[in-house]
Amino acid sequence: MSYPINLVGDQVALREFAPGDVDDVLAIIGDDQVTTWLSFDSRSRAEAIAMVDGAVARAQEEPRTEYYLAVTPKGEDRVVGFARIAFAGARAGKLGYAIAAHEWGRGYATDAARRLTTYAFAELGLHRVSAAIGPSNQASIAVVGRLGFQMEGILRDHVYTNGGWQDSVLYSVLENEWPLSSKGDRR
Repeated sequence: MSYPINLVGDQVALREFAPGDVDDVLAIIGDDQVTTWLSFDSRSRAEAIAMVDGAVARAQEEPRTEYYLAVTPKGEDRVVGFARIAFAGARAGKLGYAIAAHEWGRGYATDAARRLTTYAFAELGLHRVSAAIGPSNQASIAVVGRLGFQMEGILRDHVYTNGGWQDSVLYSVLENEWPLSSKGDRR
């Protein structure tokens, strides 16, 4: 049984969501400044509750189809973001992450994405991890670039958000391109 997950990086810890996380989650997914960069529009309190409840329920499924984890500053329990690996095909996963706007620039997204990708290769046995990012989201493109993801191409009209269809740029990294994937964190 893989529940519960607690992954510790250099700056953040990733843990399972809990019902008490709703207010912190709403501060992220209810903020237009954050959701501008995501594949969905800002969400209501009811939708934040449903998101947390769904993540809690899916974390207990066997086998798991995703690892949707709360991102907290190391040594704290407040949720400042989320990171997710969803299985997508044979030994493949899709990476997603978001950090609260007031926490941007602290390296939390990079640390969370690094730690979760390492877990995907070392513990989940994935061969490939991909990330689809809006072409104007330079901060997120920089995150995957720092982690060694390579650009594959453009997914045209990939998501409907912010009132229209938006392209995504697809990035990926393979297990043999991820140094130390069986021994620890990529530096």
